[in-house]
Amino acid sequence: MKNKLNIYCKYFLVSGITATIISCSNTKFLKDGQLLYTGAEVKIESDSLTKKEKSELESAIKENLTPKPNSSFLGLRPKLYAYNTTKEPKKEKGLRYWLKYKFGEEPVLLGDVDREFNKDIIVNYSENKGYFNAKAKYDTVSKNKKAQVIYTLNPGGRYLISNVNFPADSSEINKEIQVLKDKTLLKTGNPFDLDVIKAERQRIDDGLKDRGFYYFNPDNIIVQADSTVSKKNDVELIVKLKDNTPKLAKEQFTIDKVVVFPNYNLRDVKRGKYSIPMNADSMKGYEYNDIYVVDPQKKFKPRVFDRALYFEKGDLYNRKDHNLSLNRLISLGVFKFVKNDFVVSDSLNHKFDAYYILTPRELQSLRLEALGRTNSANYAGSELNLNWTQRNFFHGAEQFKASVYGAFDVQIGGPADAENIFRAGANAQLSIPRIVAPFRFNSSSAFVPRTNIKLGYEFQNRTTLYSLNTFNASFGYQWKENIRKEHELNVIDVSLIRPADVTSKFILQAEENPYLKRITTQQLIFGPTYSYTYSTTMLPKKNTFYYKGMLDLAGNITGLITGANVKDGKQKTIFGVPFSQYAKIENDVRFYHKFTEKSSLATRLIAGVAIPYGNSEHIPFARQFFVGGSNSIRAFRARTLGPGSYDPRTATSTRALFDQSGDVKLEMNAEYRANLFKFLNVAAFVDAGNIWLINDDIDDNGINNRPGGKFSKDFLSEIAVGAGVGLRLDFSILILRLDLAMPLRVPYYEKGNRWVLDRVNFGEGSWRRDNLILNIAIGYPF
Repeated sequence: MKNKLNIYCKYFLVSGITATIISCSNTKFLKDGQLLYTGAEVKIESDSLTKKEKSELESAIKENLTPKPNSSFLGLRPKLYAYNTTKEPKKEKGLRYWLKYKFGEEPVLLGDVDREFNKDIIVNYSENKGYFNAKAKYDTVSKNKKAQVIYTLNPGGRYLISNVNFPADSSEINKEIQVLKDKTLLKTGNPFDLDVIKAERQRIDDGLKDRGFYYFNPDNIIVQADSTVSKKNDVELIVKLKDNTPKLAKEQFTIDKVVVFPNYNLRDVKRGKYSIPMNADSMKGYEYNDIYVVDPQKKFKPRVFDRALYFEKGDLYNRKDHNLSLNRLISLGVFKFVKNDFVVSDSLNHKFDAYYILTPRELQSLRLEALGRTNSANYAGSELNLNWTQRNFFHGAEQFKASVYGAFDVQIGGPADAENIFRAGANAQLSIPRIVAPFRFNSSSAFVPRTNIKLGYEFQNRTTLYSLNTFNASFGYQWKENIRKEHELNVIDVSLIRPADVTSKFILQAEENPYLKRITTQQLIFGPTYSYTYSTTMLPKKNTFYYKGMLDLAGNITGLITGANVKDGKQKTIFGVPFSQYAKIENDVRFYHKFTEKSSLATRLIAGVAIPYGNSEHIPFARQFFVGGSNSIRAFRARTLGPGSYDPRTATSTRALFDQSGDVKLEMNAEYRANLFKFLNVAAFVDAGNIWLINDDIDDNGINNRPGGKFSKDFLSEIAVGAGVGLRLDFSILILRLDLAMPLRVPYYEKGNRWVLDRVNFGEGSWRRDNLILNIAIGYPF
């Protein structure tokens, strides 16, 4: 222990000396009289502001100051050091050019700082926040060729809103503003804030746009501040239209004609083959439910636009229906560009025509994909996919996708008797942009609901063990309430799994590990599935949230009708195959916190349970839970962990070692992510969790094949824990992830001996070989 402590002390000492040397060496490149700018400090002198208010004002002001000093990491400036120490490159490419001008940073000098300009920024920002009597000064402190600028602000008293006045008149637009004023953002007693005033102008503009004032603009509103009519540090706000507001902006417009050009191509327009006359009466097309469609080649059925567009002839214009129509056209997935114009057709009666100018995507595409992969279970392989897509299959924006694929995985290490895997298959999907059902389904969402029909087949061969033929089909619906909420309901989801070519080697393994027999048992799984997704991760917020809940109900109605009960010897079959009956639920919850633009924390919790009953004694192997691997608990190889405290090392075959499954799953992950520079990101993570069985795994002889595998009140003592670090190479088109993990807690060790922190020994080769797991994957784990 003493030796390790001495080593750590040496590391810290060397690190400190290195930091000092690098820090000092950056200034030696400066010319005489030059000072390296190390940043600004902002001080607030005020007795009336709280500590929190001072801190917020200081941070906001500091963000507005320019220029920013050279970036630093743990007190060092590696980018500046790279710039200083790299010789001038002869060409604008190569490693030297990249180090100096891509990675490196040119020194920011005190001479680059306009201190008077920054002082004006401080005063101006303070005034915009209601500190009308703000005064600022600055001082410069220099030492060892480094300089810092200290700005001192005396903000004075902050002005509060004493009254908000919306003057009334007889105009139509003013009547609408009077309706909108009840929800004003400008509240009596709140501080004067220019950002809130801008938001109020935008709020009024949004409200007027939803009431027909298409040509109105936030700049048509003026908010006057009068600080002379009230007591000290009070201000009255007057919200009104500018005197020079254009006449057109004060008029409410209704829709005259709705015109759609669904096959617009800019190249054809330039060649003179196609034109868009902005006069609906002069166009050659046809009318469908008050929508005028100009589609000479009849590529699209007109009902596509009738469902997507929310404007009708005679409607009062509103921005909500405007954006809704555009979003629905885009979500059809068949148009590359969607453009919308409004052209005044009757200025006397305030009417305009709505034009939708649509450029289709390539309606057909054929794509060949070759993928290489590796995983933590010591498999490496590649996959080849051939995908064909038709985006307008029946001329109603239906998307048809068909693919064929082949893949193989080869054992590159680990147990000598592990087998290789070959997969091949085909699938097809028809996605119809509406709900196909005997009932009427109306959606006011910005996203078009879809009916999905899927068919698929896969052949899987584990070379020395068995083959599986899997047939699947589903019919269901997918719809989004809004950008955050999505539903997917498969009314019927069917899978038929038939084994073939089961070898004597696997039969022998299954006799020694009876639960393996379920892998090659014929399985018929059918029933509804439902998933609900709620996500705010697409929003520009500091804290975002993701949730996905899934429900799988297999064979429930059929089991009820037939009276199936496997425990009473009443197992029922369909075409000679026992159907599965179970209920399964799984929840995936994620929380993301952004510390800065370059660092964040990502966390995840997965909890799921599957319960067999009626016609089934066990959950089908394909529907059970698994843990371990590159997207799960990364310190354990894929499918080698659990269930519970069962020790997979006691399995008498490699197949048993790599096929641990369970009926209950609990998994927790936390990952700190940081960007070092451009495409290089680093991470530190902790994973924890396990799987368990609902019932003991008892074979025909009454022997428990996986002791410790059943879920019990002691489940917390059976949680596995792993940790590690990772590199993420973000190449825009893909993210290559390398995660190195090691176990911290092993649930199948003896109780009281499961934490292994005291056994960590990076210097020992055998420890590294047994405990360090390298995960290579594409994309983030969550």
